[in-house]
Amino acid sequence: MVAKLEQVRDEFITEWGALGSAWGVNRTMAQIHAYLMSCPEAQTTDEIMESLEISRGNAHSNIKELISWGMIKKVLKKGERKEFFLAEKDPWKIFCLVAKERKKREVEPIIGILNNCIADLKGVKGKEADDFQKQLKDLTEFVEMGDRVMEKISRSEKNILFKWLLKIL
Repeated sequence: MVAKLEQVRDEFITEWGALGSAWGVNRTMAQIHAYLMSCPEAQTTDEIMESLEISRGNAHSNIKELISWGMIKKVLKKGERKEFFLAEKDPWKIFCLVAKERKKREVEPIIGILNNCIADLKGVKGKEADDFQKQLKDLTEFVEMGDRVMEKISRSEKNILFKWLLKIL
């Protein structure tokens, strides 16, 4: 029974790491989060390193990043000198945290780039320039609309959102 649990846990960690790449999270960072989600109790850096077979530097930098994202937290245990880490396990909170980070890392920069391109085209005459400027404005509007939708979704309570989605479906 324990062997099967370990097999499924390893598969989950591997697949979560692969999914992490699609979500804008590096593989090892996602694997550490998956490992901690699969553990019933907080784990030390050494336990994370041993389980995932990663270096201390790799573990430390990814743990630090996961803490900054809010995906894991440091837990202090009385009488222990080591730091322990516990993962956020609520799927809704995980979704909201990832959405917030992706906005900061992807959406905000692309909106800035698009706005700079639009500003750089001001004063450029001709149909081609007009068409390109319109395309850039349309892209900006679309990205900003998507950003507003994600913002509203991540701020809403999950049960309200699910009720709304069920009405649509």
